[in-house]
Amino acid sequence: MILAFAGTVAFAVVLARLTLESSAASVPLTHTNLRPGDSIRAYLVQPTAADTVKQLGGNIVMGIPFGVLLPVLVPRTRGLVRVAAATALTMLLVELVQGALITGRAFDVDDVLLNTTGALIGYLLIGLRLGRAVHPRRRHWWHRFTKRQVTAEDPA
Repeated sequence: MILAFAGTVAFAVVLARLTLESSAASVPLTHTNLRPGDSIRAYLVQPTAADTVKQLGGNIVMGIPFGVLLPVLVPRTRGLVRVAAATALTMLLVELVQGALITGRAFDVDDVLLNTTGALIGYLLIGLRLGRAVHPRRRHWWHRFTKRQVTAEDPA
């Protein structure tokens, strides 16, 4: 748990440095994207593959720690839907702050989608097993219906 907490703090610092620092030189290049897929298509038609990998891969990699660390720190976030929802909400907030407050940054819905995809990849590859190792489930939800209640008169 301590390592997961330290990893989360380190990740938060890196995330803040990458996403919340202003960039006056980028002001003419920034544009808000509210249509899913527009930025992804634009990145895919770039002349160099390095730029495409940097943009798309970087956003996916940035989401991976969420999928790994969330199930360890907050056991209730285990599950694909919960990891996706928590990551999407967090990244949506980051993008809103970027678009509203940071010079040279803009809101991009595709960044939220790519970060969430990265979190799901991290969860499926590592987070699921790591979360179970740190917080093993005692009972499954279906055990509520299959286990018999033992009463004082019941000899079993």
